[in-house]
Amino acid sequence: MGIISSVGKDIDTFWKNLCNGYNGIQYVDAFKDVSVSIAGKVKDFDAEQYGMEKAFIRKQDNFTLFAIAAAKQAMEQSELVSEGEGANIDPFRLGVYVGSGIGGFEIQYRETVKMIEDPSGRWISPLFIPTMISNIAAGHVAIRNNAKGPCLDIVTACATSSHCIGEAYRAIRHGYADAIIAGGSEHASIPLGVAGFLNAKALSTAQDPNYASLPFNANRTGFVIGDGAGALVLESLEHALERGATILGEMVGYGNTCDAYHATAPRPDGTTQARAIQLALEEAGFDPEKDNLYINAHGTGTKLNDVCETLAYKVALGDFAYKAHISSTKSMTGHMFGAAGAAEAIATILAVRDGICPPTINLDCPDPECDLDYTPNKAVRTPLTIGISDSLGFGGHDACVAFRKYE
Repeated sequence: MGIISSVGKDIDTFWKNLCNGYNGIQYVDAFKDVSVSIAGKVKDFDAEQYGMEKAFIRKQDNFTLFAIAAAKQAMEQSELVSEGEGANIDPFRLGVYVGSGIGGFEIQYRETVKMIEDPSGRWISPLFIPTMISNIAAGHVAIRNNAKGPCLDIVTACATSSHCIGEAYRAIRHGYADAIIAGGSEHASIPLGVAGFLNAKALSTAQDPNYASLPFNANRTGFVIGDGAGALVLESLEHALERGATILGEMVGYGNTCDAYHATAPRPDGTTQARAIQLALEEAGFDPEKDNLYINAHGTGTKLNDVCETLAYKVALGDFAYKAHISSTKSMTGHMFGAAGAAEAIATILAVRDGICPPTINLDCPDPECDLDYTPNKAVRTPLTIGISDSLGFGGHDACVAFRKYE
């Protein structure tokens, strides 16, 4: 696994900070002309530390650089090698499913300004298109890892990387690859992004970064933008055992549905969101009599999402919903959009592995309609047997991925 986020740029730091309730949201000077001035920015990111060349770095949007860095971490931890001495996977059996909800947002804004200033277009960069398109991160991850197998960029807004992980899981199960680098990346914390989400009434209007991302809190006013990338190397069990891989967890289920309801609002009765959860849990062999369940919630902190998501858990799980351990790590990272599902899948795998439910920080005034166990303020230790992470995206895209300890 690999991570670039506001709470850590490596797995150990990321997980330690989540368990300790560290808040990665901060003031952003660049937003001074916009009424919202906070975000979960990635701090002190140096792409050269991940083997990228200065000339390459200058030409790329941050979403691509974040993706390459997270994938490099994941591949190094996996010890998969697709070329040269020590190669242990056929490059045509190694794939990349890395998505982005928006793509090269900053580059698109920068080049648009040039076009407005000079409509002739003479100053538009010849690299504008191949650095802006959302699939380019997956392309560069494939190039740097000699991954010649299936390579897809799924774009389903905030559910993007959960769908990338789920579809990679299915591709491996059906024999199309032995291993796939799966995840997502996003860099949306630019003034244009802030203004767009703010005027859509989706963004938190809080001024205090330490009390801004408030999932399931009655005081919530919207989500906080977060940047970063998450990557996981999924591999067939047979291939992993053959090469003696260190196995961090087992992916056991995936659900994929659509609200078919509204462009931005979730289906209010929670039924379609619940169905994605049920599909993942059914495939995972979930047993309410034996399993201790952790849920990494989508938990954005918007008025509509948190109530509908709570209802979806009740529809999916019945009375067991009150026994599940649930938390929203977006309370610390902010909403990483296309990278959110991957970051939260990583948190879910680590929660199950270590028996720790990370907290939902700042949950000091729970919404009465959000009456489940959302792990307020402090992490909880408990022997978990299964974990799920659900993601809900604009357009009604619902995804849920399920993991167990590998034993």
